[in-house]
Amino acid sequence: MGLFDTLSKQLSEKSTAAKLGESVGVSPEKVQKLTEIGLPTLLQGLLKNSSTPEGAASLAKALDQHKNDNVSSITSFLNGVNKDDGVKMLSHIFSGKEKQVEKSLAKETGLKTNQVAGLLSQLAPLLMGFLGQEKKKENLDASGIAGLLSNVASQGDSGMMGMAANFLDSNKDGNIIDDVGNLFGKIFKKK
Repeated sequence: MGLFDTLSKQLSEKSTAAKLGESVGVSPEKVQKLTEIGLPTLLQGLLKNSSTPEGAASLAKALDQHKNDNVSSITSFLNGVNKDDGVKMLSHIFSGKEKQVEKSLAKETGLKTNQVAGLLSQLAPLLMGFLGQEKKKENLDASGIAGLLSNVASQGDSGMMGMAANFLDSNKDGNIIDDVGNLFGKIFKKK
């Protein structure tokens, strides 16, 4: 099982979804709906950032800071997650356009924007922890980061990950933000 599938499976467990939901006052079902779309969106943001040598170097440095995060138990990780750090991560991942992403995710999931922000601020550090461990395990340098992210993105081609990869930058302008709203419409029409 690939890294993305492992993370998705653990996040879909009722106890994990309930833990996340408690933190922002939403049901586990709504958390699961957000993670189905939110994780691929985060991953695609990271993939876009790593598409330049400078972006890959910056991401490699950030992943080194999270290579020893204990993500073996997501529930335990969430007990100590630094949401402020997560907010900073979101700003970097979405190039300062995180509010637009959060608004689009809120519209599609029926959550409030602050609930989406609260959940993403926990999912971002979790994803960085998983990726940091994978970088450490594979002994990757900055040039290997894009390959790692492409590999993780390809692991979920049959589900939401594949749809996010295909639609997140549907107009191929290199800017995922303007395509986020269109992505969600296309995903939910296919279900």
